[in-house]
Amino acid sequence: MSRGSTPRIVAGLAYAGLIPFLALLAASWLDAQRSSVWQQLSLQYGAVILSFVGALHWGFAMSVPFVSDRKRNVCFAWSVIPALLAWLALALDPLAGSALLATGFGVHYLQDWRLFRHAGLPGWYLPLRLQLSVVAAASLLATSFASHA
Repeated sequence: MSRGSTPRIVAGLAYAGLIPFLALLAASWLDAQRSSVWQQLSLQYGAVILSFVGALHWGFAMSVPFVSDRKRNVCFAWSVIPALLAWLALALDPLAGSALLATGFGVHYLQDWRLFRHAGLPGWYLPLRLQLSVVAAASLLATSFASHA
């Protein structure tokens, strides 16, 4: 399958979703007195976004026609795990929570890769998900470290 180009609306919305991560990272470095506030907001936004990307797999499980029942069930089961990880991350110390979310984004990318091989997703999906996951995870960790610097 060729990579093709990411539809403009998809790219625009996807990259716009990174704005809060990057803005909170900048705020945590520029406003050290309130870095714990920026860290908490980053953690909360990261939890929302990790839950969102998990839900993508629920949608894929419902709509991809040529996946075996076993793979479909794995997809349904996986789709709720990111939300559970996100919820747990909010209960942890912010540094540990950020590390858990960053790990969650990495593991979810691996699940995206596994699904991509079987589901006939567009060629642009996986490269886009990698870019978004790396920026989200790195921003979460950098924001968290800024408040501990």
